[in-house]
Amino acid sequence: MLDKRKKQILQAVVDEYINTAEPVSSGTLVKKYGLNYSSATVRNELAELESIGYLDKPHTSSGRIPSEKGYRFYVDELLNDEDISVEEIKYIQNKLSTKVNEIEDLTKIATSTLSEITHYTTVAIGPKTETQIIQEIKFVLLGSRMLMIVIMTEDGLIKETIIKYDDDITQSQVETLNNLFNSKLKGKPLSKIDKPMEEYILSEITYSIDVIKPIIEQINKIIEQQSSIYLEGANKAFDLPEFKSLELAKNFINVLDTKDLVIDMLNSGIAKDINVYIGKENDNDKLKDFSIVTFKHSIGHKDLGTIGIIGPKRMDYSKVISVMKYISKKMNEKDL
Repeated sequence: MLDKRKKQILQAVVDEYINTAEPVSSGTLVKKYGLNYSSATVRNELAELESIGYLDKPHTSSGRIPSEKGYRFYVDELLNDEDISVEEIKYIQNKLSTKVNEIEDLTKIATSTLSEITHYTTVAIGPKTETQIIQEIKFVLLGSRMLMIVIMTEDGLIKETIIKYDDDITQSQVETLNNLFNSKLKGKPLSKIDKPMEEYILSEITYSIDVIKPIIEQINKIIEQQSSIYLEGANKAFDLPEFKSLELAKNFINVLDTKDLVIDMLNSGIAKDINVYIGKENDNDKLKDFSIVTFKHSIGHKDLGTIGIIGPKRMDYSKVISVMKYISKKMNEKDL
């Protein structure tokens, strides 16, 4: 455990390095952070913090930078999670007061707002489709041979698809479909539309199997769809000094282009908590050069999915976490 002096000096090193992206010297700390210690004392503490793994010393500099262990201690023990201005609070309130009809719209607004305030790249996904509880399945005849299926869930998720037939469909058949599917599936998770359910529905319908099979197939495609990914501020990363490295920039682009990786990254957190993964703490080796901060957001019992920030390990964790906490709080107060 670090004593009070070491904590104070480590916090000053992390704050200064986040602000400047330059290795931090003892002289800078004494001059800028009002430490009541001599430069010699601060130098000794820096050397000790380095020896126990909280700081690193680049070969070309006499200053120190935080290590992953140092960042972790900072996030867990030293971070100010109320680093949000009155102007930022008003901006968030204004953005989130926008009237929306679907949860995807609210997620998009929150994602863009987070990116605008923090100046980092923000990614988000909606809730997992297969766990959504069916509120209603609606069949709508768009023409004599065109049928639209709309699936609405209790969490406000809406999925729709259109089927074209070679033969005519009657309104009477559509009403039968509405009654049968809703009587058997309302209140159940989407994942319940499995093989036994298919067989049951087929046995209950007295008309052509050619009508039912495409419906089952389309519904299963909806269930199997991966969550939509929302991305904001990807270009902001390239304003950061770390991304002047061609290798790091290429890795960053590859991560954002890999849908499965982004989904796994966002799904790794615990519900409703803010999760911070620094460098090698990320499960995937492709993320070892980055920090990921995520939170799962909801309105009451409604799961809205996950929003996250991906950036360099030299991330302004205080700002990011403060803004995330406030956005999460305001979203939870909304009524859809």
